[in-house]
Amino acid sequence: MIDPIPPVVPAGRMADNTQPTLGLPGGLELRPWRPCDATALVTASHDPAISRWNLLPALTEEEARTRIARMRERWETETGAVWAITRPANGEGGILGLAAWIGVDLRRGHAEIAYWVLPAGRGTGLAVAAARRLTDWALDDLGLHRLTLCHAVANPASCRVAEKAGFRLEGTMRHALLHADGWHDQHLHARVRGDEEGGQGEQDDREGREDLADPTDLEDPRP
Repeated sequence: MIDPIPPVVPAGRMADNTQPTLGLPGGLELRPWRPCDATALVTASHDPAISRWNLLPALTEEEARTRIARMRERWETETGAVWAITRPANGEGGILGLAAWIGVDLRRGHAEIAYWVLPAGRGTGLAVAAARRLTDWALDDLGLHRLTLCHAVANPASCRVAEKAGFRLEGTMRHALLHADGWHDQHLHARVRGDEEGGQGEQDDREGREDLADPTDLEDPRP
């Protein structure tokens, strides 16, 4: 039986190509995670804010290396794309955060963004810059049609990031995600092909201090 609706993005668009490194303002970049980044991932997993909003469990070095290997597998299976936000001049010690597309569905043309920023990079507009860059890549290079960003209503800093990255608020999902302190309502923001980016200036981007989104556990993403 022939599907009357062709895929939005043909299979192989990710798996047949190397995950790119993407430039960010100020000489920063988004690059694939490497096994040598395990220590930075362990550090992030022990950060209270990251653990709270991203449901990232405390990791050992071995668990972090396994997690990084699974990041690569998700690119190869075209289900996710995870980048480290880095300051290249600092080598292995230059990781400032993570930004990713999870729940990637090439056939239907959509994905959900996730991100977190370590304390050294917070309050600098880094999350907004990463979200904007990955949005451009997802729409213009990969060819997706609809992108979402979800965060707990109790995390207003992430709401500001969504707005500044051009993701419109579409509504509130009640009791959508279970955190350690109970069920949280979530805001659903989205960006679709053809939307104007909108957003505000760089100075305003620095108002958000947490730079954390909380869609799901990155190890076990849900659509």
